[in-house]
Amino acid sequence: MASTKDVVDNHLKCFGTGDLTGILSDYAPGAVLFTADGPLRGRDAMRPLFQSMIAEFGKPGAAFRMTRQSVEGDYAYLLWTAETADNVYDVATDTFVVREGKIVAQSFAAKITPKR
Repeated sequence: MASTKDVVDNHLKCFGTGDLTGILSDYAPGAVLFTADGPLRGRDAMRPLFQSMIAEFGKPGAAFRMTRQSVEGDYAYLLWTAETADNVYDVATDTFVVREGKIVAQSFAAKITPKR
C-alpha cells in the first residue's frame, strides 16, 4: 500500500504532467475536497476543478514553487506559490488525509490575484 508521501508525490507528478485520470485515481471514491466555494464530494465533483487548473497551469509561462511539504502519518501539508498567464497564487495550501493509499479528505485554500 502506498504511503502518504507516495500518494502526495504521485498527485504532484500527475498534476505537473496534466494527467487528470492519475490525479483523480489518488482519491478514494467517497473523498471530499474542501474549497472556499464549498466541499466537493467524490471524483466526479472534483473533475471540473482539476480540469480548469490543469488548463490554467498548462499555459506557457506557468511557474510553481513549493515552499513547504510536511508529512506526518496519514496527514500531509503543502504550502506553495505560483504564477500562471491568468493569476498569481500569492500563497496556497493543500492539506491531505490519506488512508489505505488513497486521499480521503483534502482542503485547498489560496490567495489568488487575477492578472487582468
